[in-house]
Amino acid sequence: LSWLEWRDCLAMRRRDPSMPDPATRDRSVNCANCEAVCCRMQVLLMPGDRPPGHFVTVDPSGVDVMARLDDGWCAALDRHTMRCTIYTVRPQVCRDYEMGGPDCQSERAAWFRPAAPMA
Repeated sequence: LSWLEWRDCLAMRRRDPSMPDPATRDRSVNCANCEAVCCRMQVLLMPGDRPPGHFVTVDPSGVDVMARLDDGWCAALDRHTMRCTIYTVRPQVCRDYEMGGPDCQSERAAWFRPAAPMA
């Protein structure tokens, strides 16, 4: 799922009551054990987002995004604590991403899925 698709899913869920109910949130996922899997997703910056400039880069299509380091994780993620270092000024899409919600559960399932055996 691309970041644009993910953002659009969030917007559709707000408009369409047939989308999964927030009650499907996995309440066992919390700040102590979330593993920051979503911090590997590309984060497009929206108008009004103001993260510190050294965390911003431009993708190949010319869109401002949160920078990622060589390891693939968001540049604003503290690698020791796996917590956001700019939490109070994080981008809106990060604010809207529901910890333990259906999208989070899907990303976590994909991240923790065992690798397929090599042939």
